[in-house]
Amino acid sequence: MSLCYKGKAILAPMVRVGTLPMRLLALKYGADIVYAEEIIDFKILKTTRIENKLLGTVDFVLTDGTVVFRTCDVEKQRVVFQMGTADSERALKVAKLLENDVAGIDVNMGCPKDYSCKGGMGAALLTQPDTVRKILTTLVQGVSKPVTCKIRILPTVEETIAFAKMVEETGIVALAVHGREKHERSRDPVHINVIREVAKAVSIPVIANGVSLMINTYKDIEKYRQETGCSSVMLARAAQWNPSIFRKEGRLSASEVITEYIKLNEKRKRKRSNLSSEITEMKVKYLRKLYTGGVTPKGILLEWSSRRRCCIQCFNSNSSNSYNDEDNRKNSNFFMLSPGETVSNSPPMKPLKGKKTDGLKVLLSSETRNILQRSGGWIL
Repeated sequence: MSLCYKGKAILAPMVRVGTLPMRLLALKYGADIVYAEEIIDFKILKTTRIENKLLGTVDFVLTDGTVVFRTCDVEKQRVVFQMGTADSERALKVAKLLENDVAGIDVNMGCPKDYSCKGGMGAALLTQPDTVRKILTTLVQGVSKPVTCKIRILPTVEETIAFAKMVEETGIVALAVHGREKHERSRDPVHINVIREVAKAVSIPVIANGVSLMINTYKDIEKYRQETGCSSVMLARAAQWNPSIFRKEGRLSASEVITEYIKLNEKRKRKRSNLSSEITEMKVKYLRKLYTGGVTPKGILLEWSSRRRCCIQCFNSNSSNSYNDEDNRKNSNFFMLSPGETVSNSPPMKPLKGKKTDGLKVLLSSETRNILQRSGGWIL
């Protein structure tokens, strides 16, 4: 079965996030296609393919036992492997290695990070059309699975359209466009108008990417699909904050999602250190969406206790990262929220004074607490 990229809600590739449990969770909640996290060609070529009968997975493993990529039959028809590459021969070797275990192959041409660009990969490819043409043509002609690529916009609409038309001519089946330039970050506005012009200019499906800050419900996905004129929408941060964004029936609470996420990770035997950091991101990124007007938390730390309750410590921008900092304690409020309870509907807050609780123990500055209250509360 060949992948169709029309009218789809897609999980974007995210380094350290787009692992098998996250992809399975996104599929469970309604994602149509899921992209694996980007893996560099050199790294995947050092692996050996192993069928893990204990877990029911296919693992690509280094000699030291490190699993670089893991997949399973549940996602086989809907998972896209994204590679970081700057060489057509290596790209083809990678694609042939993965060809029978994934539904599609994607080339990353949008990552702005130095580790990617310095190797001639990611967004560095946006200025290397000949290299791009060779990589994509080689892949299209050399593998049986559909080939796509993901780009960022260039300095002008005209340059972006010219690049999009060039990659279309290589025979790729779809093009994902992140609506920001290489130097722009997620806090910068997304250039929807440029994405729209690209969608008009090419005949292959265009996938809108970079609109997560505007996506709060499943209905928003369809709204921005129409606004950008694209065939599909690809979500990264919105799905990272809460993968149930793909549910047509509405999002689930963070506590429900995280509980399910932990179950999937336990089933797939993932390292707890990796799991902890990913759950932290779910909470941190969601909370930061509530900060406006230049107010930014200096640090938001989350840990899971043995009873699977969240403990969050939020610090305002001029406070210490240390939980034990005396000044920070004096200027903050301790209070507890039970799972599902919001700031706005909770009873009057009283200092906990270190008392143990199964609820949520939060350290917030007065400024931060006011922001949460103005937002109508944060369901946890």
